[in-house]
Amino acid sequence: MAQLSPLLKQATPVLAERGEGVYLYGADGRRYLDFTAGIGVTNTGHCHPRVVEAAQKQVATLIHGQYTTVMHRPLLRLVEALGDVLPDGLDSLFFLNSGSEAVEASIRLARHATGRQNIVVFHGSFHGRTMGAAALTTAGTKFRAGIGPLMPGAAVAPFPQAYRYGWDEDEATRFALRELDYVLATSSPASDTAAFVVEPVLGEGGYIPAPPAFLEGLRERADRHGILLVVDEVQTGFGRTGRFWGHEHSAARPDVLITAKGLASGFPLSAIAAPAALMEKARPGSQGGTYGGNAVACAAALATLEVIRDEGLVENAAVLGARLNEGLRKVAADHPEIGDVRGLGLMQASEFTGPDGEPDAAAAQRAHRAAAEQGLLLLTCGAFGNVVRMIPPLVVDASQIDDALALWSDAVAAAVAAAVG
Repeated sequence: MAQLSPLLKQATPVLAERGEGVYLYGADGRRYLDFTAGIGVTNTGHCHPRVVEAAQKQVATLIHGQYTTVMHRPLLRLVEALGDVLPDGLDSLFFLNSGSEAVEASIRLARHATGRQNIVVFHGSFHGRTMGAAALTTAGTKFRAGIGPLMPGAAVAPFPQAYRYGWDEDEATRFALRELDYVLATSSPASDTAAFVVEPVLGEGGYIPAPPAFLEGLRERADRHGILLVVDEVQTGFGRTGRFWGHEHSAARPDVLITAKGLASGFPLSAIAAPAALMEKARPGSQGGTYGGNAVACAAALATLEVIRDEGLVENAAVLGARLNEGLRKVAADHPEIGDVRGLGLMQASEFTGPDGEPDAAAAQRAHRAAAEQGLLLLTCGAFGNVVRMIPPLVVDASQIDDALALWSDAVAAAVAAAVG
């Protein structure tokens, strides 16, 4: 009898039968507030009627039109629609299936375009599980241990993790940029460095927003040294942080943007965007794939963009993200086990630490499990597994935020009581 790999561990005990908006319904009929959104994928909520209608209509017309063999209208319309939301100048797109694939494509493009081999990433980064992307991932050893040798040419510089260092944001930013300069002077010469690859908010690394001055410092150094700035917006894009793109909280603009997750409301679709003059430097035949730009996924992505615009979901993420952050801080004020609350928009996290300030993964896991028992689905993250993150669909309303905060408060209290008992 066949079975799923035993390495696939569920974060929650739920066998989902259906989803609607911000809710999942288990096989037992129980309703759960889903503040995981499929790891930041269902930004328009589960089974948004307009996304469902677009996908159903496309399934009956053309399911698979392989886009290096034939062209199809959903893809062409999606390219046009994305042009309205992409940063100025990023006018050329290449579509794939997953975030990891898009990261790999950005590496290939950066190396072709610059003739350089090195890629600089930052501590706590998550860029994927495929071999090239894993070489750029430092969010935890589980993503890269035991599979070496990894792709050569990856260098790592500090990310300004102010809470971890015990500094304020400005001091952490100065340190990270100074250390990046040191990396360029020692282990990855600027003349050999093709790109900086950075997340506007560390995802698996602990939901740590990049200070605007840090991203702007990367932009300045990229311009000075002829290095490309590649921004990984896989989790932060499509309104998640209260801006359409996470990097828009700063003045920095990318040379290459990577998107996936929220792009198609649950259908597999990813892309990289770059100026046409840059994209043209990729070598012929270096871009392609069987399923990239799938017609049904493109139709779903078009509907997703329309829903985000028509329902004001970017603005909703900003307003309700502030409400969620305020509520999480109130819970933390009553529980010293939570050392830090942080995030942007509807991408918020609570970090659990012990009395000595060291990571407390056990407390985070207890709170995470207690929340699921209360009917609130969450995820953990961070190198030590001591961060609990909240990623609700962007269609969430104020009453649902308040419901989640009440459940979270009860879950934290239960986790603390369990530790004492």
